[in-house]
Amino acid sequence: MEFKFEGKVKTLSLVLMAIGVIALAGGFLTDTSDHHQRWWANLLVNGFFYFAIALGALFFYALQYAAEVGWSAYIKRMFEAMFAYIPIGGAVILIVLLAGQFHMHHLYHWMDGSLYHEFLMPDGSFSDTMEAGASLNPNYDEIIANKSAYLGGWFYWLRTIIYLATFIIFARLFRKWSLQEDVEGGTVIHYKMYRRSALFLVFFAVFSSTLAWDWIMSIDTHWFSTLFGWYVFSGMWVSCMIFTLVILLWLRSKGHFSEMNQSHVHDLAKWMFAISMLWSYLWFSQFMLIWYSDIPEEVTYFVSRFSDYKVPYLVMFFINFAVPFYVMIARDAKRNVNFILPVAVLIFIGHFVDVYLLVIPGTMFNHNVFGWMEVGMFLGFFGLFLFVTLTRLSKAPLIPVNHPFLQESKDLNF
Repeated sequence: MEFKFEGKVKTLSLVLMAIGVIALAGGFLTDTSDHHQRWWANLLVNGFFYFAIALGALFFYALQYAAEVGWSAYIKRMFEAMFAYIPIGGAVILIVLLAGQFHMHHLYHWMDGSLYHEFLMPDGSFSDTMEAGASLNPNYDEIIANKSAYLGGWFYWLRTIIYLATFIIFARLFRKWSLQEDVEGGTVIHYKMYRRSALFLVFFAVFSSTLAWDWIMSIDTHWFSTLFGWYVFSGMWVSCMIFTLVILLWLRSKGHFSEMNQSHVHDLAKWMFAISMLWSYLWFSQFMLIWYSDIPEEVTYFVSRFSDYKVPYLVMFFINFAVPFYVMIARDAKRNVNFILPVAVLIFIGHFVDVYLLVIPGTMFNHNVFGWMEVGMFLGFFGLFLFVTLTRLSKAPLIPVNHPFLQESKDLNF
């Protein structure tokens, strides 16, 4: 049975996209911050959040193949549909980065070339050595200058292109081979995907951390955390599992994925619960170690968030940890839609706020305003992500008929 993307949900996604377009256009015109800083910051928040969900789907898809998992074979087309968004999300991030490079905003203040040179020449040029007529450069930042080999110049852009190219290439190959398997059958393609998935996970193990450093952590250039990459990764993973579970439950209610039973729901809900606990552990570990050591250049990250964003920061942590822990810990709760759906929606929003608080304090400092533009852009990008996912889902049979583990997945029962 094929899925046809039409009706109320398609209309809803188009309406949400229209709201997003209005928020983007109206927000840009009404943003009075320097260089439209607020507008660009929110574009990065939404661009990264939904890109991360799509990337989480690609990771989980590869993980299922590399681990020779059987239970998820029946629903694997859902992950293929989600990672179709990777090129679009990557394009949004690339636009933000290019705009920063051309000084259209100051989200990444390390992109200002004057910070890297200690001396200022009479003609306005910069120098790293004292020369006749040179004076000290008032913009020089020693910490940023010491990071120039990593952040400055061509190496940063090379990494960004490699990230996006790797994700897009693997996403397209996985999709191509999956559809090919539907026609040819056998196990040749399956084992090819098994090997390529293992290779992808090697790349992902590195890139998932370094892209978090490059695109998000570098906003607070003076600060760093060795846990940051894992922390961002856990947020993308749980957001991916939430979206997957909610959409699959909706599709099942419409007669699709009719053989998806309570054991499938239970497994997906277990992932949602387990990764919520991983995220909570990493949040607390990062905070506790930095707070306990009390080193000025490290605690500044949390000082800014507790000074200007204390309520949303603590409420976000409470929602993302306490709600799934206390509501979803029981076995029956992981099988009950009445428990799953409200918790899923709540912590999905909670993880969006998490990404929001990764970006905004380092870009808007204590001048941020949360209003209609933020809400409109969130809804618009959600509508776009939903539209891309369901459109891709309608382009192929929902069930991978020749997957060697399909029957095992259908027979899942515990």
